[in-house]
This record gives sequence, structure tokens and C-alpha cells, in this order.
Amino acid sequence: MIDSFGRNITYMRISVTDLCNLRCLYCMPESGIEKRPHRDIISVEEIGAIARAAAKCGIKKIRLTGGEPLVRRGIIDICRLISATDGIEELCITTNGILLPKYAEQLRDAGVMRINFSLDTLDPDRYRQISRIGSLSDALAGLDAAIEMGFSPIKINAVLIGGVNDDEIGRFAELTRDRDIHVRYIELMPMGDSADWSSEHYLPGTAVLDALPALEPAGVEGVAQRYRLPGYKGTVGIITPVSSHFCGQCNRIRVTADGKLKTCLHSAPETNLRGLSEEELEDTLRAAILAKPWTHSLDGGAFSETARNMNEIGG
Repeated sequence: MIDSFGRNITYMRISVTDLCNLRCLYCMPESGIEKRPHRDIISVEEIGAIARAAAKCGIKKIRLTGGEPLVRRGIIDICRLISATDGIEELCITTNGILLPKYAEQLRDAGVMRINFSLDTLDPDRYRQISRIGSLSDALAGLDAAIEMGFSPIKINAVLIGGVNDDEIGRFAELTRDRDIHVRYIELMPMGDSADWSSEHYLPGTAVLDALPALEPAGVEGVAQRYRLPGYKGTVGIITPVSSHFCGQCNRIRVTADGKLKTCLHSAPETNLRGLSEEELEDTLRAAILAKPWTHSLDGGAFSETARNMNEIGG
């Protein structure tokens, strides 16, 4: 479906839970979050209805996010339901990887085509610092499980945090040397628990080019400017929602874990999708897409307008 600015909206991200088995510094409070009653989270059936209505509106790609989507009860049923939906051509999932040794084969069989990993460091002690409770070895075991199951290409999303992991830019790039792995460096966004961090933690994407001067342009994929080191099999990408936003090319909408539609990650307005018939869902989605804003609140360096933490929206 074409929005009022001529953008073709074909991509929906659905947060299936706001719970996570990590407590990453920029995503969730240190104490975690209070578990919602089951009735407050969109059900498997509601997700299926939303996917069907979205497909009728021109959505072709759905990505499941969280929190951590693999902690959601019924996640395999959700994947099967969406992958069987007429009009949905691509089903993907973003995960921290910790539960993938258990679920990788089931996800593949349920129709998941691609897996993105959230991984902000390759140092065990630093992983514990950033995630607060996680183990790097568990995350890497998940990466190995995805590779073994044949998911390809695999993308690794690393949030750039000045003074924390900016010295690992080159180390992440080395993952692309011999494998079809695509590392994407993402600018830290001023929202949620990281909104009041000092400015030194916010690095522009150009820090990657400074750290890796041998990078060669390799085109654009989605919102990422892609590059490749000479002779390397995979690529690196730079995603710049703050320093050089890509709102003019945005093709996505988002559904929160409690069933609210957000047409922009950083905007305050939300539209309820629960309790609607499939016809009403389709009408509501169409109206919301037409009202999608031109740009987000980070334009010009302001803070995000959303009142939610990232774990509730799914990135």
C-alpha cells in the first residue's frame, strides 16, 4: 500500500512479547519488567488475524521481535500461522540467539526464512556487562545452530555504544571474512532507558568508516548502507537512524506486544488493533498507513517521542 508520501509500505514488525531473558542496558530496566497478565498480550489468533489483514494491505514481509520472541509461548505456532498466510512472502525473526539451539530446526520447519541476531559485543565479560545476566557462549551457540540449520544470510545487529563496544568494530567485521554473515552497526537511539545517557555514548555511523578505511561500497539493502572488506565473503552495513535518517525510504509499520500499531518507531501515536474483526483490522491498517508521518522525532537531534522501551516495540 502506498502512503500519503508515496512510500510503498510492505514490511511489518510484530513484537510477540515484551519479556526477555536478557536485560540489555539500552533496551530494558535493570530489574526487568512486571509480567503482564496473559490477556494483555496479543494472542496467537490475534496475530494471525493481523497478519491476514496486513497482507490484504500489501504487507509482504513480517519480522517477529520482542523482547525476546523465543520466550513467547506458542512461538512456533505463530510462525506456522504467518508463513501460511496468503500474500506473506517472507517471515523473519530477530533474536538474541540464546534459545536457538532448542528452536532453530523448529523455526526452519515452521517457515522462518531468515534470522537476525542482536549481539553487541564479542567479549565475554563485556557481554555480561551489556546484557546484565547473559552469557556470550550461549549466544554464540545460537549463532552456530542457525548456521547449522542452513539459515542464510545471517545478519548480526550490533548497537554502537561509545566507550563500551566501539573498540570492537574491526572484530565484528572479521566475522564476515569466510562466512555469509552480514554485520550491521546501528546507531544508539535516545529512547527509553538510554535517553538520558551522556552524549559520548552516541556514535555516528561514520565511526565504522573511520575504523575500517578499507571498506568498499556494496550497495544498499533496506535501511543499511552496505560495504565489504576486499576478499571477504560477507558484508558490513551501517544503519543511521540519528545522524542521517532514512525516513524517506521507510517501508515498515510495527505492532507492539499489547496490540498497538505504531507507524513510526519514535512517534507517540498508537492505534489499537485488538477486539477488531478482520475487516475492521484491514480498514484500521489502511487508515494508519495513510497517516504515517514523514519523519521521526530524532530528526534534528531530539529525543524519541515514544513512551515505550525498545523491548515493547521490537526495534
